[in-house]
Amino acid sequence: MDAHCDFPGLPDYLAPQMPLVFIGINPSTYSAAQGHYFARRTNRFWPALSQSRLSEPIRAALGRDRLEPEDDARLLAFGIGFTDLVKRPSARAAELTRADYRIWAPKLRQRLEHYQPRVACFHGLTGYRAFARDALGLTEVPSDLGPQPHSLGPTRLYVVPNPSPANAHFTLADQIAWYDRLADFLAEIGAAIG
Repeated sequence: MDAHCDFPGLPDYLAPQMPLVFIGINPSTYSAAQGHYFARRTNRFWPALSQSRLSEPIRAALGRDRLEPEDDARLLAFGIGFTDLVKRPSARAAELTRADYRIWAPKLRQRLEHYQPRVACFHGLTGYRAFARDALGLTEVPSDLGPQPHSLGPTRLYVVPNPSPANAHFTLADQIAWYDRLADFLAEIGAAIG
């Protein structure tokens, strides 16, 4: 298991051939200051993950009903990792420039090719589209959530809604449902969590 902090924001929590890695657009300045992924209490990631089937084996093993931002590094032992498309923190993802994506997307591709997770799950189409364009060289812009038609070697690509409170199109219930679908997808391809 590896935790690398070669970046200005949050460390990567990655391990070879892990079942799942969650990929955010970039760390918020708040999360970077706290030292944890999705640290802002208004973010839907931890509440949704805690109520989804995806985290059932983890919650059972830890003897808790709820996972918190402080659990991000601990989830590596259960086969869930974390990284970002762009490692530069900002107050809002909208502050990222086109150059940020062009610089960082190929670096994410290198990390994914090195660690070869079974599933790389992007939080939001904004980040996935930038990755598809700047790391995969795709000209056709993906528009659907869920499993993507392209893979990166053995790594399947998947997109769920961005859990940020700024993404008002999706509710907490929607986010939970997407993590449940992700759990089903992992089961289908034989990539068990826990």
